[in-house]
Amino acid sequence: MDSSFPADAAPARNAPAELPELARDTSPENPWPLRKLSHSLHGWIQKAPAAWVEGQVIEVNQRARVSYVTLRDLEEEASVSVTLFQNEMARLERPLERGARVVVSLKADFYVKAGRLSMLGRDIRPVGLGDLLERLERLRRALADEGLFDPARKKPLPVLPHRVGLITGRNSDAEKDVVRNATNRWPGVQFEIREVPVQGAGSARAVIGALEELDRMAEVDVIVIARGGGAFEDLLSFSDEALLRAVFAADTPVVSAIGHENDQPLLDHVADVRASTPTDAGKRIVPDVQDERLRLSQARSALDRAVGTMIEREQQGLATVRSRPVLAQPDGMILVREEDLDRWRTRAWSAASSLTLRAQDSVAQMRARVRALSPQQTLDRGYAVVQTPDGSVLTDATRAEVGQSLTVRLASGELGVDVTGTSTRRPGEH
Repeated sequence: MDSSFPADAAPARNAPAELPELARDTSPENPWPLRKLSHSLHGWIQKAPAAWVEGQVIEVNQRARVSYVTLRDLEEEASVSVTLFQNEMARLERPLERGARVVVSLKADFYVKAGRLSMLGRDIRPVGLGDLLERLERLRRALADEGLFDPARKKPLPVLPHRVGLITGRNSDAEKDVVRNATNRWPGVQFEIREVPVQGAGSARAVIGALEELDRMAEVDVIVIARGGGAFEDLLSFSDEALLRAVFAADTPVVSAIGHENDQPLLDHVADVRASTPTDAGKRIVPDVQDERLRLSQARSALDRAVGTMIEREQQGLATVRSRPVLAQPDGMILVREEDLDRWRTRAWSAASSLTLRAQDSVAQMRARVRALSPQQTLDRGYAVVQTPDGSVLTDATRAEVGQSLTVRLASGELGVDVTGTSTRRPGEH
């Protein structure tokens, strides 16, 4: 007996013990026999219902009574081995080939003797072209109803992209066509290339990953998804719903360049621009440098003509303005005004002179009248003014007294007299 076990453990091992009903109740001291686990697994798996699945055949191993077919998921790296009995294979119209898409009803089975889990296949059916077209048509209608094909929601391509994102197969002709044609048209264009699987399982997811990576790059102005021609089944990845929604959600304009003229996966409807071929995509994403130089030359010529015409028109207008008298003889206006000023000055001088002469005559007349009425003029006619000593004029002889001294003012000089007598005789009396 192993000394690592407790002494009281040996009797427990030898004594019969009741087996646990549930796996969680097992322990190192009370384990299940292996057969019970196998039978339990077999019972659980037998209860699982059959499921219809779709996949791609990647390996067929036919035996006398049974065939082993390996199926792979259409999108992810997941595969499973399927066991098909001879009667199931006999119902097929043609033998299974690698690459074929099939739907099959799978039922899990656990082989107790070997402890091996297997998948039993029943009613295997190849997916025909009609079935695929019907699925794509349903998807096309659904996406169209959601507005993913609406032209108003498509983004315009940049006039001159600085960097072009290119998603294509590794070392593919499509990559060479896009790069060569774009570089020939615009030598300065730069590419950010992502090489991914463009066919088979996982290709759609790889394209989505590359698309999201390029869409996050601010320097990428446009993204081209390109692939050369191929069979209808080879282009199914570009009708994958997840890829279509990723293209629609991208902020960067996306150009679809899948296959040739007649190939048209659903990506062509969702992309912002559809190029018929990768060569056509290379021509669409960048302008032709020769055409741009020609347009630039034409624009320069048109600008020169427009500027020349404008200058000529302005020169003619300037000549017209300069030919007007006000500019042709700018002193003419001054001369006319000078003549008017001389005329007005002459008229003003004449008017002032006439007014002065009239005023002078009026003053002379007034002076003559004033002089005729002045005392001096009376004196000049021989009259005299008699004044008393206090300077008052004596006008009445009765006011004078005999012996009174008076002053007689003549036209020239004065006389002093004494009154010797008075008389009351008035002038004109005798």
